[in-house]
Amino acid sequence: MVPIKGGTYTPLYGRDSLQVTISDFEIDVYPVTNNEYLKFVKKHPKWQRSKVKKIFADGNYLSGWISDTVLGKNQSLNAPITNISWFAAKDYCECLGKRLPTIDEWEYVAMANKTMPDARQLKDYNKYILGWYEKPKTFNNSIGSTFKNYWGVFDLHGLVWEWTLDFNSVMVSGESRKDVDNDSNLFCGSGAIGATDLMNYAAFMRYATRGSLKAKYAMKNLGFRCAKDLEK
Repeated sequence: MVPIKGGTYTPLYGRDSLQVTISDFEIDVYPVTNNEYLKFVKKHPKWQRSKVKKIFADGNYLSGWISDTVLGKNQSLNAPITNISWFAAKDYCECLGKRLPTIDEWEYVAMANKTMPDARQLKDYNKYILGWYEKPKTFNNSIGSTFKNYWGVFDLHGLVWEWTLDFNSVMVSGESRKDVDNDSNLFCGSGAIGATDLMNYAAFMRYATRGSLKAKYAMKNLGFRCAKDLEK
């Protein structure tokens, strides 16, 4: 893990106020790998594919694996784990004394390029991210195959999408989906109304993807990494 110095930033979608303050925290340098998750399911059998409860993971969970403890033939131990549900990712982090990063923590770290903590206004940087979205099967690549950013973190862009702790808190407000109609326009073209940067198409895609997920969903290009509060 590496320490992240907190600060104030303006997210794509402001919530109660336009700017959000991030406290100091730590985040994993790399996404969790197939090898790391394989060790986890061996130690915690309830998360093996044949044993996991359906309310915690859909049918895509670990779908590429040959068996409960054997990866698929084309899966590298050093590639990021994917086809993983939010419930499983959350429990993995908690078993290590960590947690999933919040949306704002993830976006705060991910807006950095190699030399700047906030590179969102650079056209080339956003082109790079959008270019990755068009590349097929990047989830098969090894961790560390993308650039090391300003904070010393790899693979936030260019490898897999990643779960966050509050993945749908922007698109759907409230404690449940009962008030979804209040925010239905966020899923349509008018979702740009509340945005702070109408040209940040890469961020629009991230927020839209998160807002379309349910916690039990598992996708072949969706992984995760852990975060942790800094000890005071």
